[in-house]
Amino acid sequence: MDLGLKDRAAIVTAASKGLGRGTALALADAGCNLVLNARNADALAATADECRAFGVDVVELPADATDPSVPDALVTLAAKRFGRLDVAVANAGGPAPGRALDVTDDQILAAVESNLLASARLVRASIPRMTDGGFGRLVCIASSSVKQPISGLALSNTARTGLYAWCKTAATDLASDAATQAITLNLACPGLHDTDRIRQLYNDSDKPSHLGDAEDFGRVIAFLCSTSAAFITGQAVLIDGGATLGL
Repeated sequence: MDLGLKDRAAIVTAASKGLGRGTALALADAGCNLVLNARNADALAATADECRAFGVDVVELPADATDPSVPDALVTLAAKRFGRLDVAVANAGGPAPGRALDVTDDQILAAVESNLLASARLVRASIPRMTDGGFGRLVCIASSSVKQPISGLALSNTARTGLYAWCKTAATDLASDAATQAITLNLACPGLHDTDRIRQLYNDSDKPSHLGDAEDFGRVIAFLCSTSAAFITGQAVLIDGGATLGL
């Protein structure tokens, strides 16, 4: 299926491993040129090389995406390298486990900074360039916890649900303005996938046997970024193998 993404330009943050890496590979396979970001320069370079194997142009910006200056730097780099920005995928590693009554103010603030504000900043920074180009696909990687809180992950539950509320509102704002109606904003909400994060949360003995594949997850995001997904916006798309029980 042609996703209509060939020669478009995309930003992916936290792209060096896991779901971010899977997303970068899927977009590269669809023909997107890429600006990739992550903190670990060596791991980021490895992902960039994997993406270049699809014949696309890739530039890396090793940095911490929670730094308020990074989103603007990524958008500027995309404009300088490719002359355009069509897709931005905001991703960030999840915060540490913790019970709701045990986490501190500082831990909550840090989770909100990493898993809400960093994504909102990238969305805001991307919109002017996408508006100029007449096309935009914004996806924030969140968690199935926006639909069903996960026991023991109070920080993630709190920050990611806040992100969902912000994105839902922002998507409505975009759709209600003729200048930005060609820009969609959605959440991709993973359940358990075979990533480093899940390996950290579970011991080998109690790791679930039914895990998703990060590259399959990336292909769902690639579809949300496609020309065919023009009428999908403001949605939290569950990619969880049926684990969420709520209707």
